[in-house]
Amino acid sequence: MRSLLIPALAATLLLAGCRSGSESAGSGPSHPGADVVLITIDTLRADAVGFAGNTRVQTPTLDRLAAAGRVFDDAHAHNVVTLPSHTNILTGLYPYQHGVRDNSGFVLSPRIPTLAARLKQAGYATGAFVAAFPLDSRYGLNRGFDVYDESFPRGSDVAEFAMAERRGDQVVAAARAWWDGEKGKRRFLWVHLYDPHAAYDPPEPFASRYRDNPYLGEVAAADSFLAPLLSPFLDGREPAALVIVTADHGEALGDHGELTHGLFAYEPTLKVPLVVWGAGVAPRRDDRPARHVDVVPTVLSYLRLAVPPELPGRSLLAAADRRAAGYFESLTTSLNRGWAPLRGLLRERKKLIELPIPELYDLAADPREERNLYATERRTSRALRDALPRESAWPPAKGAVSTEEEARLHSLGYSAGAAPAKSAYTAADDPKNLIGVDRKLQQSVEAYSRRRYEEAAEISRQVIAERPDLAEAYEHLALALRQLERHDEAIAALESARRRGVQPESLLRQLGQALAEAGRAAEAVAVLQPLASSPQADATTLNALGIALSDAGRHGEAVAVLRRATTRYPNDPKGFENLGIVALRMDQPELARSHLQRALALNPALPIAWNTLGVALYRLQGPAAAIDAWQRAVAIDPRQYDALFNIGLVAAEAGRREEARQALSRFVATAPPARFAPDIGKARQILARLPG
Repeated sequence: MRSLLIPALAATLLLAGCRSGSESAGSGPSHPGADVVLITIDTLRADAVGFAGNTRVQTPTLDRLAAAGRVFDDAHAHNVVTLPSHTNILTGLYPYQHGVRDNSGFVLSPRIPTLAARLKQAGYATGAFVAAFPLDSRYGLNRGFDVYDESFPRGSDVAEFAMAERRGDQVVAAARAWWDGEKGKRRFLWVHLYDPHAAYDPPEPFASRYRDNPYLGEVAAADSFLAPLLSPFLDGREPAALVIVTADHGEALGDHGELTHGLFAYEPTLKVPLVVWGAGVAPRRDDRPARHVDVVPTVLSYLRLAVPPELPGRSLLAAADRRAAGYFESLTTSLNRGWAPLRGLLRERKKLIELPIPELYDLAADPREERNLYATERRTSRALRDALPRESAWPPAKGAVSTEEEARLHSLGYSAGAAPAKSAYTAADDPKNLIGVDRKLQQSVEAYSRRRYEEAAEISRQVIAERPDLAEAYEHLALALRQLERHDEAIAALESARRRGVQPESLLRQLGQALAEAGRAAEAVAVLQPLASSPQADATTLNALGIALSDAGRHGEAVAVLRRATTRYPNDPKGFENLGIVALRMDQPELARSHLQRALALNPALPIAWNTLGVALYRLQGPAAAIDAWQRAVAIDPRQYDALFNIGLVAAEAGRREEARQALSRFVATAPPARFAPDIGKARQILARLPG
């Protein structure tokens, strides 16, 4: 895990030009005790909704809310990825103040209160309903919530690049049930929808309506999912609450050469929709600058609660402050690829992007950011550059970190980050000059997700030839080779990276997994054990070590490691799935069944768990229950060749000949010969004996 640096708040949290003085509890309209609803829609561009003038999309629910509320037409995020952006929204602090700088490797300090914690202290019932893994409770945003519903599916996934998520209608249904159950109390509800995030795959009827623009189809679907939550307020069937709707960031969709988000901080990904609706909030369009750090002061002021002076934002419903500045950053590629870190500042429609090739844009005259004025408007460039907070630089300067904090950095694994920080960055490290590499990495992910593994491997090799220091490319290559059952080649690729000094934890973890798959369990344990020894070891590392230990015949040690995983991550079914596998290896089918049923209760779409459960059920209950479990495994993932073979073998024994013939024929036709040659031969023998 990377560090969380917390400066002395009162002394360092103010950014010049970002706050117009201490906010009084009575600024703007106020309704003490009002309910509060915060809705964040992931990856929603500011121009992708009807109320922004987009005629290609239908968003009637959000349009109704906007028509009756305050629409901020110049609203911006401070980050372009999910976790830090939501941390900004929920703490009212900039990322360099709360310390969460990327989607992984950071945890919000318990010393920093969330909006939920502040409202809970004021007597509110607090509920959060989130749709995807980047907002998992392990990152700390659950603090202050009575209920933090993160019931998205976890565990085995046939496409490793797919994010664990649940559809927006499921999120809203759970949120609505909680809201109704807390009637009579003061309530704070946060609802997060993930639907517009790539990959774009809207449900019907939106898939058909938006066949030519599936991203807008996802946006329209998200709008429809919100109708059961928002319509009762808009129709007057619910008492008026303070409702705030925004996005964590936008989506590039090819603008400036970026396909999705996380690389740059141009307006398509940095600008966000923002609507505030509630009693006393006069409906109008508001062109004042609005920022995510303004959300917490807005809520507290509206409820007539004290706004802590260390918060850099201001109530959006108070007097205008057109000189309010907004800090922003994009550090993902710096932290994970070693590219130059991106920071910037927005003030009075002038936008500075600090990179080795710096940029300045006049958004009023050039909203598409096509004319870089950095060299010609030197005074403005210098003023904005000088206003960048010194403490926002990543990594923090040595002098800004105490000995204790530095020790904390190392203990959390910062020194072993995916991309060690450089002492200086040049134009060669500027993301603008690396857009081609980024596109190839995206293409390799897309090819892999579509199971075009040879293509994914070839693209990854091209990236390695161009950037031999890029861990991500080696990892993509190894993943594709592992799917092709070419484990020795995957190991060779990962070892090549190690020899070049490229060995982040994620790469070493994959090396351990590849070694285990190649039957080199003792070597796998040697690679994985140091990673798992950290108190901050993640679930993936602990599970990989547990299985490697079991492969090496060290079942007792495997159980201890896997129990550590399930204790620390009780909502992750993978640990229970692996405990079931180890229990079977230890000839404990009843215990295996218990673990596997626990895993499937957390996520019923786990093919490996169903396959393993079938083996346990065969020993405990006989063929019928076992075949049913194996059929479920194959229905989820047709590549569960073990399950196919088991169905054929046991169905033949049970006299279910047609079922056996179908399963064994599929197995012979699809199972990889390199791994299943003896079983394919046996399947052919059984097929030959089955009566026609």
